[in-house]
Amino acid sequence: MQGYFLYFRAMETLDNRKKVEVCFSPYLFPLYKEEFDIIVVIDVLRATSAICAAFNNGVKELIPVPTIEEAKEYQEKGYLVGAERKGQIVEGFDFGNSPYSYMIDSVKGQTVVLSTTNGTKSINIAKDAGQVVIGALSNLDTLNDWLVRQNKNILCLCSGWQNKFNLEDTICAGAILDHLLATGNYRSEEDSSIAAKYLFLSAKDNIFGYLKASSHRRRLKNLNLNEDIKFCLTPNTAPVIPVLKGDRLVAIEADVLI
Repeated sequence: MQGYFLYFRAMETLDNRKKVEVCFSPYLFPLYKEEFDIIVVIDVLRATSAICAAFNNGVKELIPVPTIEEAKEYQEKGYLVGAERKGQIVEGFDFGNSPYSYMIDSVKGQTVVLSTTNGTKSINIAKDAGQVVIGALSNLDTLNDWLVRQNKNILCLCSGWQNKFNLEDTICAGAILDHLLATGNYRSEEDSSIAAKYLFLSAKDNIFGYLKASSHRRRLKNLNLNEDIKFCLTPNTAPVIPVLKGDRLVAIEADVLI
């Protein structure tokens, strides 16, 4: 029995594939943060989808801030500022986190500040643990190809809803995980990752329909944000790679190695 145990320990040591795992929510992030080089922050409905839309539309930089107080400080300095809480625009700000707010001419070439209920908080907690990159269904294929070329340990951090699990972020994380595992250069060990992969495989042929009953989709539908939902759940509409440099997100070229 001891020889059997030692054999598998030896096999683990010889396995030089990189790791890719899924963390279901920011609340669980402290359990993972020491192990990964790249953290993919995901908030499909809607922060990371809006961020991808912004860079695809020519925004120069985007400063993610976790609190309304910080957002107000930037607004007082003359920045364009978006702020959202519980799906709605915070009163007094230029816009919320609708992707369509960032697909207008007036934001092209600009530095924009954004604070949201879930996504920008996740970016903030991940920023000191590794290289932060933004993930969504809207940049899925471009992001996957870029991640493969990095050949580093990768964590998909789902923003969830107020520190709780949600379906849409987990399905997106599962799509990334499935692609990386299929290359043969990555391995995964956590049950959360297995669950995310199989949720994606169950949903991939009709993500929009699969998420029909999801809590946040219903929440946004009740706010008459159906067009936002359709945009955010449509893959590959924004082929960009936003990464965090200091306190700002910038878009990098697809062939850049971190």
